[in-house]
This record gives sequence, structure tokens and C-alpha cells, in this order.
Amino acid sequence: MKTIAVIGGGITGVTTAYALARRGFSVTLFEKQRYAAMETSFANGGQLSASNAEVWTHWSTILKGLKWMLKSDAPLLLNPKPSWHKISWFCQFLAAIPHYEKNTVETARLAIAAREHLFTWAEREGIDFDLKKQGILHIYRDQAGFEHAGRVSQLLAKGGLERRAVTPDEMHAIEPTLSGKFYGGYFTESDSTGDIHKFTSGLAAACERLGVQCRYDQEIVAVDSNGKQASVTVRQGAETATSTFDAMVVCAGTASRALASQLGDSVNIYPVKGYSITVNLPDAASRAAAPVVSLLDDETKLVTSRLGDDRFRVAGTAEFNGYNKDIRADRIRPLIEWVQQCFPGVSTRSVVPWAGLRPMMPDMLPRVGRGNKPCVFYNTGHGHLGWTLSAITADMVGDVVLQSMGSTSRQPRPATLTTARA
Repeated sequence: MKTIAVIGGGITGVTTAYALARRGFSVTLFEKQRYAAMETSFANGGQLSASNAEVWTHWSTILKGLKWMLKSDAPLLLNPKPSWHKISWFCQFLAAIPHYEKNTVETARLAIAAREHLFTWAEREGIDFDLKKQGILHIYRDQAGFEHAGRVSQLLAKGGLERRAVTPDEMHAIEPTLSGKFYGGYFTESDSTGDIHKFTSGLAAACERLGVQCRYDQEIVAVDSNGKQASVTVRQGAETATSTFDAMVVCAGTASRALASQLGDSVNIYPVKGYSITVNLPDAASRAAAPVVSLLDDETKLVTSRLGDDRFRVAGTAEFNGYNKDIRADRIRPLIEWVQQCFPGVSTRSVVPWAGLRPMMPDMLPRVGRGNKPCVFYNTGHGHLGWTLSAITADMVGDVVLQSMGSTSRQPRPATLTTARA
């Protein structure tokens, strides 16, 4: 039985470990935290959103970023302090703009394929993750935003996604608790929401039942490969240890760039900080006033999810500020104010703030497949769609590893999807 090391215990690492274990590999998962899903996969927006597949490589993103640069509470915030990493990333971002339409279509295709895998895995393993198949409603306050959404809908349709325009009256019928004046919206009935931390933790437990060795609390000191085998050196407490495997899959989020460099590969991931608040709904009035249908407010770049009966998640914003994980009050305040504006009946007395670093590739597409060394593979760089895309990219990399490492006891269906790139 071939041995595979998976680096990273977030959503992509755990789904990758699961896909490989199902293919009959002997898998060891390494995670620096004490448990799975404790960083970027801990408290995201909760959306499984093919309707949010539009990539950011568009000139409007650049213009908005420049306009918002001096506003501390802006949806997109760029620290102007230069660094070679930031400059190189934005140069590649600009180079990907001509591929905006192609990459948006491809992302939609991947997202649609991913949802079936994820639902199947959750059902097979009995994972309760507060899944709600209530759709996602995109809301627009002006004509320009609504018309841009119409153009995006045409691209999503090319990727196989159906979503429909709705009037303000129809928006209120879909989600009666929503307050405010809107120009219109788009509703995607096939999208859904859930708790990423619950799902990832549940799938990690399923991995262990399949024989995966989950090594938590393991700080990665170094990775290496001679082309025939791959080695992982970890530190736990004061001791270090090196293990050797037949292959390695790097799924380490924002840490993937540094690990790839050690392995002779370039994976130009930049950490883009996102914030969320979890609004606890302790009383009946708040529970009745909170939405059940998931929302995406295009103007503020905020998304919502109802998690169970007594939690309401609001997440979003993008902050280009290196590997800084600080939770800033001036970035959390707009999220709370948004809840008070759009859902005035919801109490915001009990709000839990959080911040995580999204691993963004310049073209907004994940890096999935082989590295330069024959036994090194990647499944990383999913950006703001990590959970949405995780199941299909795990399946894809599982097939690539199987084809590269030889047959095992279980045979998957052939891989049919590849990622487009700039």
C-alpha cells in the first residue's frame, strides 16, 4: 500500500485525505493545530455558493480597491506598504484579467460538481453540519450592480448554473426578514449553507475510521523530496522527527507558498484576510428576525448563513495586509452595523468576531495537480471558495495521485475536470 502525506488539516487537507483513503492509500495527515479546521476553516461565511463563482480578476476590482484604499472600514482594504510578494502577486493578478470570463465559467463548473461530492460524503459518513438547502439570494441596491450581475449570470449559465433575477417584492417573499430598499436581486435555488467547522471535524473523524493517521499539534519544520520519496520534518514540543512517504500532497493554505518553495515549486498564494461575526440568537424574537435564506450583499461584499436555530453568521471583506491575523475593531464594526440595518429585530448583544486568511492565487483558481517532483502534489489556493470547491478538487487530486502512483485496492471514476489558468 502506497503511503501519502497530506500537509494541512483544514477543509482541503481533510477532504484530500478522505479522497485518498477511499482510494486505498495509507494516508498520514499533518496539522499544526490541536484539532482539524481551527484556522481559515473555522468560521467562514458558511456558503456552498456556485453563484459566487465570479473571479475577482476584473478591472472593476482594481478601481474599487483604489477608491477604498484610505477607508479603514471598506469592503476591500489594501495596505500600501510594498513587498516583493505583494507586487509579484498583483502583477500576475493583472495578467489574469483577460481570462476573467473563462475562469469564471470554469469555477462555476467546479462548484456545481463539488456539491454532489460533498453531500454524498456527508450522508455516507453521517455528518451533521447545519446544512440548509434554502438557496442564496444576491441583493443589489443600484441598477449598475444589478446589471453587472446579469452579465455574470450569463457566464454562470455557461458553467451550468441556473439563477434567476428577482424583483424587490420577490426578494421579500424569498426572505421576509430582510429590511431596506433594493433595486433587485438574483436567486440561486440550488446553493446551500452550513457550518464548515462541523463538516471538516466530522470528515476528519471519518478519515480516522478509514485508517488515516491524523497527527495534530505538529509544526512543519521542513519538507523535501528526492523525486522518488517525500519527507516531512515536524516539531512537537522540543523534539523533531522526520518521516518518509511515497508521495506528498500540500494542502496548507497560506503556508503552501513557503512549503512549495522548499520543494522547488512556485505557488504564489497571497493571504487575503476575511472577517466574520457569529451572532448568537438567544431569544425567540432574534431567532424570528434572523434570515433563513443565505444572502450576498454585493455592495458591502458580505455573506450570511443561518447555522442551526440559534446562530447567524455574517462574513466578508478582503484585507491585503500580509500574514497579519489581528481582529480589528474597525473591520468588525461594519458587519455588526449591517446586521442592525438589514435585520433590526436581531439582538447584537452577543457577537463573536473572527478573522482568517484566505489562500488566494492571482488568477483566483486553485492549484490542483502535480509539482515538479514526480511524488509531490498540490491542492491549495482556493481563496474565498475553499469549502465550495474542496470536494471536487480533492477528488481530482486523488485521481492524479492514483494515476501517478499506480493502482490500489479501490478504483475511482476517471477524472473529467481540469482547472483553467491564465
